[in-house]
Amino acid sequence: MTDEPVAPDIDARHAEKMKKKKAVRDKILATKTVEKGLIIVHTGKGKGKSTAAFGMVFRSLGHGFPVAVVQFVKGAWETGERFALERFGDLVSINTLGEGFTWETQDRQRDIAAARHAWETAKDLIRGGAHHIVLLDELNIVLRYDYLPVQEVIDFLLAEKPADVHVVITGRNAPDALIEIADLVTEMEMIKHPFRSGVKAQKGIEF
Repeated sequence: MTDEPVAPDIDARHAEKMKKKKAVRDKILATKTVEKGLIIVHTGKGKGKSTAAFGMVFRSLGHGFPVAVVQFVKGAWETGERFALERFGDLVSINTLGEGFTWETQDRQRDIAAARHAWETAKDLIRGGAHHIVLLDELNIVLRYDYLPVQEVIDFLLAEKPADVHVVITGRNAPDALIEIADLVTEMEMIKHPFRSGVKAQKGIEF
């Protein structure tokens, strides 16, 4: 009778592998000592840019940090995010200053004026330093249509953003110059979307 080969102890091998991986990770983490306010950009054609940004906002609220939101486009929508944020009271500053998507107003000067008002509000909130995160929702849209000068936004963020304030910017087609100065950039890629199959925007999913 031939002895069968002993199967390797998979669990023991896994534990040893994870032990080595942890040692490497711990060594890497020990070198990460900088703490600073980040410039974060969520862009791309896929769904989830604002959703991910609001996730950061709610995470900060979970730690008791005050947050501010400036919505450059979606002001006319009654969104679930807004309803939820209102429950946090004084910890949240919500500024819904857009008038809807650009194809709804069909008035370039009106859109420019709304974008300028929203940007001035955003600057005051960022400069004030009272909020852990300031979310500039859909700012990239107004930059894409040249309603605000990209360089003006970049110059302000580099020169006047307090060192401990995080600024999150969302919207498709983030300008290359903004991506260049950002600390964290995520591009959402669309694989499939129900809208293309005739499914309308639904509460709790899109808004």
